[in-house]
Amino acid sequence: MRNFKLPGLPERTEKPREAGITMVMDKGLSLRQALDLVSVSGEYTDLVKLGFGTSLLTKDLNKKLGLYNEAGIKIFFGGTLFEAFIVRNMFDDYRKLLSKLKMEYVEVSDGSLQMKHEDKCHYIKELAKDFTVLSEVGSKEAGVIIHPKLWISMMNKEIESGAWKVIAESRESGTVGIYRPNGNAHSALINKILNNVPKDKILWEAPNKSQQAWFIALLGANVNLGNIGPDDVIPLETLRLGLRGDTFKQFMPKPDKAEK
Repeated sequence: MRNFKLPGLPERTEKPREAGITMVMDKGLSLRQALDLVSVSGEYTDLVKLGFGTSLLTKDLNKKLGLYNEAGIKIFFGGTLFEAFIVRNMFDDYRKLLSKLKMEYVEVSDGSLQMKHEDKCHYIKELAKDFTVLSEVGSKEAGVIIHPKLWISMMNKEIESGAWKVIAESRESGTVGIYRPNGNAHSALINKILNNVPKDKILWEAPNKSQQAWFIALLGANVNLGNIGPDDVIPLETLRLGLRGDTFKQFMPKPDKAEK
């Protein structure tokens, strides 16, 4: 939906997307706020993550799930909730909860809980039988360094186990995982990952504008980005289209194609 014509913009994929995905972080929006998100940005929002364990505390949870579903937005619970069930030996209970709430998507992570990788892959395989799985790779703890070869190995094994997308961890702060403490991207790590993992299979957490612009400069308008704030969906879309100073020059039309 565009209000007027502007030629020469980069081509964007359309929903349901396999690439160019925008995943929004809902950290406890009210129904009114969720409705505002859908009304203003629903066309540009592919996934909504009910962050961490907020789904346990969210008022009118079923109404919120219904609202997102009716808008064609896929919802999943934060991986920390999955880990909270696992640490209590309640995997079957978690599956039953997902089924009861008619969830289609689920996140599997081990960012807060130490878990053998073969166990994580087992959970992915089991959940992939009934749900679309997103698996998150990387630690939530500052200072934890994972060797690039291990990032690559874990991502590929989780894709092989049935993950639809693998999420590259940054937390909502954007200061761990694929980023340095100052928020700058670990460019060497990211490029090594891209050389060994299919790019459209990766959803990069990029909560900050500079990080979003960095990935768009690297991978183009249709890069998969996540942990986007509800108020940042349309600003991100302008970055994708070169309608913001950070990416304006990247997507300028060639002189012979510009309107005279």
